Amino acid sequence: MSLFNPWVLLGILMAVLGAFSGGYFKGSHDENVRQQVEIATLNAKARETEQNMANVANTYAETLRKSQNAARTKETKLRADVASGALRLSIPTQSPVCSTSTATSPAGDNSGEARTELSGQISEALIAIASEGDSAIRKLNQCIQTYETLKGTK
Repeated sequence: MSLFNPWVLLGILMAVLGAFSGGYFKGSHDENVRQQVEIATLNAKARETEQNMANVANTYAETLRKSQNAARTKETKLRADVASGALRLSIPTQSPVCSTSTATSPAGDNSGEARTELSGQISEALIAIASEGDSAIRKLNQCIQTYETLKGTK
């Protein structure tokens, strides 16, 4: 049996190709398993990070809700005081107002500054505008705090 026999050469070639393809497929399978384990590990880490971020966001949302409720309570008291007359809103005027019914000076204010009392509708509108602005500012500040906290959570 000669080494140059076509059947021997074919046998050697088949053995080499078989070893190569077996190693190639085993290596591919091992790499696939390694990638699946790595993906599972990264997914678990991502879920944990996501859960932490959700907890932070929920905490800040609850804080915002509490501050909004406290502000609403103060706003309701302010509106009630203005409506009952216990609190009167006034603004300074350039020159003294001739009408004695609208020119007022707050109690204890001896600055001599001429002031005009605002009507109920204007007071109510002013309170509404200020309340809406304060609410927006609280929401923005809470959003900024949440963002900064979550940015550092990575």
